[in-house]
Amino acid sequence: MTDPQPLVKPAASAASSNPSPGAIGPEAYTRWRATTLGAVTQALEHRLLHQIIGVVKGKHVLDLGCGDGLLTAALAERGARAVGIDIDRAMLCAAVARTDPGQREPARFAEGRLEQLPFRDAAFDVVVAVTVLCLLSDEAIAVREAARVLRPGGRLIIGDLGRWNAWAARRRIKGWFGSRRWRSAHFSTAGDLSRLVEREGLTVEAVRGSVYYPPMGVLARALAPLDHWLGAVTTIGAAFIAVSATKRAHDGSQKEYASGTWMRLHTSGSVPLSTMRNWCTTFGRPRGAADFRRAGILAIATLTLLGLRLATA
Repeated sequence: MTDPQPLVKPAASAASSNPSPGAIGPEAYTRWRATTLGAVTQALEHRLLHQIIGVVKGKHVLDLGCGDGLLTAALAERGARAVGIDIDRAMLCAAVARTDPGQREPARFAEGRLEQLPFRDAAFDVVVAVTVLCLLSDEAIAVREAARVLRPGGRLIIGDLGRWNAWAARRRIKGWFGSRRWRSAHFSTAGDLSRLVEREGLTVEAVRGSVYYPPMGVLARALAPLDHWLGAVTTIGAAFIAVSATKRAHDGSQKEYASGTWMRLHTSGSVPLSTMRNWCTTFGRPRGAADFRRAGILAIATLTLLGLRLATA
């Protein structure tokens, strides 16, 4: 496959771009990660992302809206030929400072808009978009561009903000009271994200949730051990939802990319893909576990109501 590197502009020499309204700087990321809530939440989100991304050694990976480059650098350390792109120059400078110049395949960064990526068609094996589509005015254009630069058989991984949870409620309230960032943000269900990628011709393989606790550090630490279990049961109540989708190969076949405990799906499989997807986007279990599902939903609803009350107190 053609190496996309020649089209990557160093962040320091890229043409100037204006960050989106309400954009935050790298210092805010640093302060967030220094808190208990931020550290626990980011660790859970990145664990889920690395699981769903799978093996990246030797693959060309694009990180959309890379911010200060934490995920991009981690992918490069795992052997990926990683490229991060962002519109905010301050973020890109922080991302470049994070890279290890002595690394065999250090992460590279480019300045640009996600709605008009400066890369040729079919340049990447994996494209990742984490908590960035929710901040765009037209996320469909960004997904279309992501699909364009993805090679046939490659995968798009989206990690975005869930709609029905205490975090989303708190952020909406902040938007009502003047926060530019959250006033224009939008939140998604697993079904919303699945339809978004399917409209661009991609096939959804897996959907998982994470971050089921209210935005409080003490609850984050206490409930983090349950996150993996809840993520396998439902995306309802999840503040973070991850979707993995594959771009169809030219010959119509679907490559197998699953790793770990992820489902292995084939076009000739015995279980229809639409049925499997419904399991993932609702409760992640066949109907035989009804009592198990109800218990999980009840627990999530209770925690969400508690978080809303404490957040608005």
